[in-house]
Amino acid sequence: MEVSASSGAFIHTPGTQSEIATVIQGVLLGLFLLPLLYKSSLQVWVYCRTLGKQRTQAIEKRAEKGTGSAVFYVSLLVVLLFLVPSWTRLVQGLEVHPFVWVLNYMFTNSDERLLLCAYWIFVICVSIRRFYSISKQSKTERILLRKYYHLVAVLIFSPAVIFQPAFLDLAFGAAFALFLILEMIRVWEVYPLGHTIHQFMNAFTDHRDSEILIISHFSLLLGCALPKWMSSGFNDRPLAPFAGILSLGIGDTMASMIGYKYGVLRWSKTGKKTIEGTAAGITSVLAACSILVTLLASSGYILSQHWLSLSVAVTLSLLLEAYTTQLDNAFIPLVFYSLLCL
Repeated sequence: MEVSASSGAFIHTPGTQSEIATVIQGVLLGLFLLPLLYKSSLQVWVYCRTLGKQRTQAIEKRAEKGTGSAVFYVSLLVVLLFLVPSWTRLVQGLEVHPFVWVLNYMFTNSDERLLLCAYWIFVICVSIRRFYSISKQSKTERILLRKYYHLVAVLIFSPAVIFQPAFLDLAFGAAFALFLILEMIRVWEVYPLGHTIHQFMNAFTDHRDSEILIISHFSLLLGCALPKWMSSGFNDRPLAPFAGILSLGIGDTMASMIGYKYGVLRWSKTGKKTIEGTAAGITSVLAACSILVTLLASSGYILSQHWLSLSVAVTLSLLLEAYTTQLDNAFIPLVFYSLLCL
C-alpha cells in the first residue's frame, strides 16, 4: 500500500496527542490503584467497627453493605479528583485538572466532536435497550448476542477513526476507565448498581469469563483500541487503525453468524468453527476494505492498494481466528495490525 498524499483527518499535533495520552494514563493508573485504596479503607473501617458495640447480624449486614458502598464511592472520588490530577501534574506536567482539560477539548472548536458524542449516546442507548430485551429471550443463542456487540462497535468506532481519530483515542481511554469502574461495582456488589450490572453482563458471558471477572467486553474494547493507539501519529498505513474494527466487528462477526447458521465443514472434529464461516469472514473483511479505501480516498488520500498483500493478511488473520479459543478479541487484531504494517 502506498500513500502519495496525506489526509488532514489523520494528522495530529504532537502536543494534543501527548496531552491525550497523559490524561488516559493518569485516569487508568488511578483506577488501577482504586482497589488498593478501597480495600485498605474498608479494612480500617472494619477494625474501627470491632471496637464498638456488638449489634444483631441483620443490622450488621445492612450496615456493612451500605458503608462498603459509601467507602467505594468516596475512594473513587479521591482517586479521580486528587490522585489522578496530582500524577498528571507532577509526572507529566499537565497544569490543568484532567477533567477540565477534557471539557475544554470537547467544547473548543468541536461541533464535529459534539455531534459524534450525540451519535454515540444514541447508538449505545438503543443498543443496550434492544440487547437487554433480546437477552431475556431464551431462544436467542448467546454467541449471537455477543456478536451483536461487535456490530455495534463497527457503528460506533468507524466514523470516529475517519473523522475524529484523536478524539477516538481519548474516547477509548474513557470507555476503558468506565468499564473498570463498572466491573468493580459488579464484582464487589456496590449498592445500588452492582446487582443490576451483574444481571445484565451475565447474559453475555461465555467459557472465557471466570466466575469472578467478566473480561469479554474488555477484550473487545482493547481489540479495537490497541491498533488505533499504536497507529497514532502515523499516516502511512491508512488501514492499520481499522485492524480491530475489521477483524472483530466484520470478520469475526460474519464468520460466527454464517458458520453458526450455515456451517457444515468443521476445521477440526472437536471445534465448532467452520470453513464456511471463515470464508464468509474473509470475504466480508475484503469487501469492507474496498469501501474503506474509497472513503479514505475521498478524504484526501491517493491510495495504491496492493490487494494481494491485503488478501494474505486478511486470510492469515481469519485462519488464526478459526484456531484460537482464548481471548481472540484481543489477540487477532494485533496480528492483523502487524500484517497490515508489513
